[in-house]
Amino acid sequence: MMKTAPHFQGTGRRKTSVARVRLVPGEGIVIVNGKPLEEYFAREGAVEEATAPFAVTNTIRRFNVMIKVQGGGTMGQVGAIAHGIARALLQVDLDHKLALRKAGHLTRDPRAKERKKPGLKRARKAPQFTKR
Repeated sequence: MMKTAPHFQGTGRRKTSVARVRLVPGEGIVIVNGKPLEEYFAREGAVEEATAPFAVTNTIRRFNVMIKVQGGGTMGQVGAIAHGIARALLQVDLDHKLALRKAGHLTRDPRAKERKKPGLKRARKAPQFTKR
């Protein structure tokens, strides 16, 4: 029977984005949907924001990360990845919990676009009122 390297999983969500994160001990390679992280997110600061949980827990370059992310926009996906990495790091070591919680990486951000209501133009904008 073949022995596999230990891996840790976490699921992150933000707005309508969902990220499935798998951490494997390694040299710090991050792959998102088959592409390197820097190539997948061209936006400035997105790479640092996505990998922020590693900086908080001083685990930079200790894990290879494989991520599958879908739904939402760029920043929603970045937030979902950071949330997933933080939850996977908890499986590595529960001592990271206080630092991750203090930095706000374990709290799922519940803000999402509000649905459109019938009779309104958007979620809350009513049609223009005419008196006469």
